[in-house]
Amino acid sequence: MDNLTRLAVSATLHCLTGCAIGEVLGMVIGTAFGLSNAVTIVLAIVLAFFFGYSLTIRPVLRSGVPVKAAIGVALAADTVSIAVMELVDNGMLLVIPGAMAAGLADGLFWVSLAASLLVAAVVTVPVNRWMISRGRGHAVVHQYHQGHEGHESHHGVETGGTA
Repeated sequence: MDNLTRLAVSATLHCLTGCAIGEVLGMVIGTAFGLSNAVTIVLAIVLAFFFGYSLTIRPVLRSGVPVKAAIGVALAADTVSIAVMELVDNGMLLVIPGAMAAGLADGLFWVSLAASLLVAAVVTVPVNRWMISRGRGHAVVHQYHQGHEGHESHHGVETGGTA
C-alpha cells in the first residue's frame, strides 16, 4: 500500500469514528423512541456530522487555531468524506430488508448497522485518496495534527497545494 493510500485509510478511519458514533447514537435514539425512518435517518446524519466535525475541531483548537478558523478546517477536511459515508451507510440501511424495522435487541439491527458502516468506509477510502492527492479533504488538517510542522504529513505525502 502506498503512502497516499495509507493516508486515505487513516483519514477514512478518523471519519468513520465520528460517523459511527453519530450514526449509532441516532439509530439507537430513533429506534428506542419509535421515530419514523426519515426522522431516524436525519437524526443519525446530523449526529454523524456533529461528531465527525467535533473529532477534527478538538485537535485543531489545541494547536492554537481560533474557533472560527478551526470550524473552517473541519468543514474543509470532513464534509465530503462524511457526506459520502452517510449516503452509502444510510442507503444500505434502507435497502437491507428489515434493517430499519429491527429493534435494538434484534441482531439484524446491529449487523446491518455494522455492515453498512464497513461498506461506507470502503467506498470512502478512494474518495479521500483522490481529495488528499489534490491537497483537499484531510490534507488540510494534517498540519494541525502535527503541531504546525509544515505541509508534509506524517506518512510522507506532500499535502500542501494541488497535485
